[in-house]
Amino acid sequence: MKNKKIIIIGTTAFNLYFFRKDLILLCLEQNYQVYTFVSEYTNEWLAKIENLGATPITYQLSRGGLNPLADVQSTYRLMQKIKVMQPDIVFSYSTKPVIYATLAAYQAKVPYICGMIEGLGSPFTIHKYGQSFKTKIIRFIQVYLYRLAFPFLDKIIFLNHDDPKDLVGQYNISHKKNAIEVLGPIGLNLQDYVYKEWDDQKNLSFIFIARLIAEKGIFEYLEAAKIIKKQYPEVSFKIIGNLDIENPTGLKQAELDEFIKTGIIIYDGFVTDVNQQISNSAVFILPSYYREGVPRSTQEAMAIGRPVITTDVPGCKETVIEGVTGFLIPKWNVDALVEKMIYFIKYPEQVNVMGYQGFLYAKKNFNADLINYRLLKIIGINQL
Repeated sequence: MKNKKIIIIGTTAFNLYFFRKDLILLCLEQNYQVYTFVSEYTNEWLAKIENLGATPITYQLSRGGLNPLADVQSTYRLMQKIKVMQPDIVFSYSTKPVIYATLAAYQAKVPYICGMIEGLGSPFTIHKYGQSFKTKIIRFIQVYLYRLAFPFLDKIIFLNHDDPKDLVGQYNISHKKNAIEVLGPIGLNLQDYVYKEWDDQKNLSFIFIARLIAEKGIFEYLEAAKIIKKQYPEVSFKIIGNLDIENPTGLKQAELDEFIKTGIIIYDGFVTDVNQQISNSAVFILPSYYREGVPRSTQEAMAIGRPVITTDVPGCKETVIEGVTGFLIPKWNVDALVEKMIYFIKYPEQVNVMGYQGFLYAKKNFNADLINYRLLKIIGINQL
């Protein structure tokens, strides 16, 4: 019997390897031939994907470009590549692949087409002082393109319950009956995240891990650190993440240098030992108002046994049980953030109390093995 074929279409090879590795292995276990399409890559990452047992294929697609002619050409070329392979299933994720790979797969007459929206992203993120005209135009274009693609998707997968309401519902986007599915978090390989109690005899420390842009809450975190440091100078505040100098809302190098110079924060930049960095900190902070799917960083912190303070916005609020595994605060609210951070300073024993509850929650809800089996079913792979 001939093996069935699935094409998984993403953008960067790095991302595909790290976040779709377990899904690829499960597809292979189900005797599917797996082809992975990536538009940004190095030979090293293509080799890593190939070593899993999949066949990496490169294609052209500009992630952030707004050139419609280039995107039409990319879609046509993508359709030609898909047509040659004659897959049984095409599964795409990330905004542009979901749109253009869906249109290409439909033209190639693929029997089953699925797309996963991992958060609504920047065009749907409302800033404190509103959205720029350019962002509104991008959102308008994106909604228009979703209108073109969604009717051809057999399954449209979201990670939280707010996203389908705020996209499909609010903009009345047509789709097939029963196409919409809410998967929940992508999850983690929990073996990579070992539970570790915090030594509550040590001075308390907070950690923020994200790109250093306004949407992720970096400015609220810095302001809270500045306030608390005056009252509790022994408390430490760590930041891990890259500056995004091309992003207009990004933290500037000079601003970061000033906070480091004054001793308000400890900055290690980009690191590879994120697990250890979380273990060495007491409380995880993510004051994000970005339209996340479900943030991976909060899942990682909870799996290790750290309480989380994050915002009550779509995506972020999916991970925390208020007052049990951490706290949810209103977006942009520095006073609320300070209040909850000081709670742990005053009651350090709560770090392990809430952290352990977060660990239990992670075991039950963030297990990538269980989540990927559910994803297999959604994308039409009958498990043996």
